[in-house]
Amino acid sequence: MIEGIITKGVGGNYYVDIGHKIILCRARGLFRLKNIKPLVGDKVLIRITEEDEETGYIEEIKERTNEIKRPTVANAQQLLIIFAVKNPEPSFLLLDKLLIAAEVNNLKPVICFNKADLADEEQKENIRNILKNTGYKIIFTSKYNEDSLIELKNILKDKLNVFSGPSGVGKSSIMNAVQPDFILKTGEISEKLKRGKHTTRHAEIYKLSFGGYAVDTPGFSSFELEGIDEYSLKNYYPEIVKYDEECKFLDCLHYKEPNCAIKEAVNNNLISKERYNNYIKLLEQIKSNKPY
Repeated sequence: MIEGIITKGVGGNYYVDIGHKIILCRARGLFRLKNIKPLVGDKVLIRITEEDEETGYIEEIKERTNEIKRPTVANAQQLLIIFAVKNPEPSFLLLDKLLIAAEVNNLKPVICFNKADLADEEQKENIRNILKNTGYKIIFTSKYNEDSLIELKNILKDKLNVFSGPSGVGKSSIMNAVQPDFILKTGEISEKLKRGKHTTRHAEIYKLSFGGYAVDTPGFSSFELEGIDEYSLKNYYPEIVKYDEECKFLDCLHYKEPNCAIKEAVNNNLISKERYNNYIKLLEQIKSNKPY
């Protein structure tokens, strides 16, 4: 049998990349009997038919590391979160939600601030300060800066990457800069019809010429804090985790409690005030939705 990865699935047909070509496959009936549906991103073992070497059958689906909804993708490794440095101004509250979404979905987040040619070094440093002590990988990109494109290629290389971020930040242009003729189709549909997630009938991952795959994930932008309670939220803020044990109370929410090490760290400029304020906004949102 031959190993490959499903790059597209339409109407029971699955396009499997085996490295040097794509094989059109059907799934064996045993998957349906077990209520298992092959997904884009699945690593599979296939058997090519004797009659036609361009077609085959999926015989085995390897164990998934994760499964992302909207659109459904399996085994994604990295979430590239794209914002512009300006035009539009970055929403750090949305950024925090996307970083949480990355951890919930077992993805390594990389924060990409695009249109870096519009910002001076002071503006970039302000962005870095907001994310200080988080440990997140932050890059600044511009389609006009070749070095930044090389850095982005090295980050994407040999991984299954998913993309997210608001419209207008230059997702398509930066991806076309690293991969000519690359098209984020779901983003185009969203812009044209203004009803993005309803138009995505199937996911499709795109092969990168320098190694790896990429897929747009518009659903991440509407991420809600499902399954995260007021006590677990702080675990999704690395800089809060870093000082959490220094608080007087073990179950400190870093909200209105006395002798709070996190509020002290904010006052001492070890945690950015913007990130802390966003944490409080999300905490209050979770508390307000709490059932009585």
